[in-house]
Amino acid sequence: MFYSEDIIEQVRTENDIVDVIGDYVKLQKKGSSYFGLCPFHNEKSPSFSVSPHKQMYYCFGCGEGGNVISFLMKYENYSFIEAMEVLADRAGIALPKMEYSKEAKKEKDLKTKIIEINTEAAKFFHYLLKSDRGRTAYNYLRNRQLSDETIVKFGLGYADRYGNHLYQYLRKKGYHDNELKETGLFTFDEAHGVSDKFWNRVMFPIMDANNRVIAFGGRVMGDAKPKYLNSPETKVFDKSRNLYGLNAARSSRKDYLLICEGYMDVISLHQAGFQNAVAALGTAFTSRHAALIKRYAKEVVLTFDSDEAGIKAALRAIPYLKDAGLAVKVLNMRPYKDPDEFIKALGREAYEDRIQNAVNYFIFQVDVEQKKYNLNDPQEKTAFHKKVAEMLLDFKDEIERDNYLESVCRTFQIPKEGLIKLVKKTGLTYVGREEKIKDTPRVMKNAKKEDTSVNAQRILLAYLLDKNKWFKKVAEVLSPEDFVDDFYRQVALLFWEQMEQTGEANPAQIMDYFEDEEEHKKVAELFVSPIRTKLGLEEQEKAINDAVIKIKKESLEKKAANVTDISELQNIVQEQKSLQKIHITLG
Repeated sequence: MFYSEDIIEQVRTENDIVDVIGDYVKLQKKGSSYFGLCPFHNEKSPSFSVSPHKQMYYCFGCGEGGNVISFLMKYENYSFIEAMEVLADRAGIALPKMEYSKEAKKEKDLKTKIIEINTEAAKFFHYLLKSDRGRTAYNYLRNRQLSDETIVKFGLGYADRYGNHLYQYLRKKGYHDNELKETGLFTFDEAHGVSDKFWNRVMFPIMDANNRVIAFGGRVMGDAKPKYLNSPETKVFDKSRNLYGLNAARSSRKDYLLICEGYMDVISLHQAGFQNAVAALGTAFTSRHAALIKRYAKEVVLTFDSDEAGIKAALRAIPYLKDAGLAVKVLNMRPYKDPDEFIKALGREAYEDRIQNAVNYFIFQVDVEQKKYNLNDPQEKTAFHKKVAEMLLDFKDEIERDNYLESVCRTFQIPKEGLIKLVKKTGLTYVGREEKIKDTPRVMKNAKKEDTSVNAQRILLAYLLDKNKWFKKVAEVLSPEDFVDDFYRQVALLFWEQMEQTGEANPAQIMDYFEDEEEHKKVAELFVSPIRTKLGLEEQEKAINDAVIKIKKESLEKKAANVTDISELQNIVQEQKSLQKIHITLG
C-alpha cells in the first residue's frame, strides 16, 4: 500500500463509479443498479452491473469485478499508482508526494524505458528513410503521393535489410538485452542470436494520445506476406486501447471522427485536410475502441474499404459504436476501394461530399441485408420484409423505432402500414432476443468445483452482507480468526470491523486493502451475490448454519494440529463436541 488508507478512501469516494464507468460504457438504470455491455468480454446482452450504493462493478458473464480504482487499472492497463493519480486529478485532489516501492518503481521505470527505446528506434528508422539505404522506401512513399511534410508529420521510416541493424544501433546506445526484450522489436533465439522483428519495410510509428511512441507497424513494398506487421503487445502497447492517428485527430476540433481500416488511409486523409481520421491497429474493432472514441467525439463516420471484407468489418464495428452512445454513419466510397484510392482519383471536395451524404448505420445494415434477397421473387421479398421487422425490434424506444421504420419504408419502398403490422406480430412471437442475466451468482455456480471449506467462507460472507441482525448472531459463534483461508480471513477482519462500527458493509473500501486484480474480483463476487433472493428464510437459515459449522470445525482442527498444551487441547475438544448444538435462528 503506497498511499494511506484515508487518501485512498478520499479518492475513491470522490469519484462516483457510475460517472467514471459511464465515460467508457453506456449504462442504463435498472432498479437500484446500472447495466451495460461488459467492456472486458464480448456479449450481446448486458450482464455488466454497476452499483452506486456499493460503489462496485461486477460482470455476471465473465466475473470481472471491483471498485472505481480497479476498473481503471483493468480497463486502461494502469498500475494502482497510475489509477490513483488519474482519479485524484479528476476529483481535484492533491496527492501527497510519495516514495515508490522497489517493485512499483521498477515497473514505472520499465514503461518509461520502453517508450524511450521506441523513440530512439523511430528516429533511427526515419534517419534510414532519408539515407541512401532508404531510397527505395522513400520513393515508394513518394509514389504513393505522400509529401515530405506528411512523411515528417507521421515520423515514417525504413527498417533496413540487415537482420539486426536496429539491435546493434540500440546496443551501442547503451540499452541492455533485458530492456530490449520488453519492446517487442526483436527476436531472441539461443541458436541464432538476436534479430530485428522488422526488416526491409516502411515503418509507421504508433503513438498514443499523448504523442508517445508505443509501438510500430511495418509494410512491405512488394508482394511479400504478411503485407503489414505490427509490434506485439507490450507493457505500453495494447491494440484494443489505442487508435492510429488519434494523437493528431484529438485536436482536430471536429465533433466526429473518420474511422478507417489502415495506416495509409489515415495518412492520406490527414494530408488531404481531414485531420480527424483514425484507424484500429491491425485488430478487430472492440468496445474499448468505441469507449476511447467517445472521449473525443459524439459521432463517427465509418470509411472502411468498400469490398466484402470492409463491409463485414463495418457491420462488426457498428454495435460497439452504437452501444457506446455514438451516432454512427457509413460513407460510400464506390467505385473506389478505400479513402486513399478515392482521394487520389476524385480529390478532397468529392470526399467531403461523400461525408455529408454518409448514411445512417441502420440504413446501411438494411441495405446490406437487402442484397441477400431477390426482390423480384415474392417469397424472398416477404422474407426480406420480415428480416427488417426483426431488425427494427432492436430499438426498445417506441418513438425511435417509429422514426427508423419510417426512414426504412421511404428508402426501400416498403409499405409502411404493412411493416408496422409485421413489427408488432414479430414482437409478439419473437423469443430469445434478450438473454436474461442469470440470477445464480458465480459464487454459487462454481461452488462444487472448489474446496468445501473455502466455499463455506465465501457463502457465509455473501449471506451476511448488510444483514446486521444476522451478522450479530453469527458473530456470537464465529470470529474472523476462524476463517482458515488467508484471503477470506482478511476480508472477514475488514468486514467484521465495518459491521461492528457502522452496521453496514462497505465492499468498495474493503477492495482498497487489496491491489491484486484477482483479489478484487473475488471480493466483488461476494458482495454482488443475489443468493438471498432465491431462497426462503428456512433454506437460508440452513445454508448459514452449515457454513458456520464447517468454518468452525476447520478452525478447531487447525488449532488442534498446532497445540501442545494438554489443557488447551481439552478445551478445543469440548468446543468440537459443542458444534452439534450450534443453531442460529434468523427470524
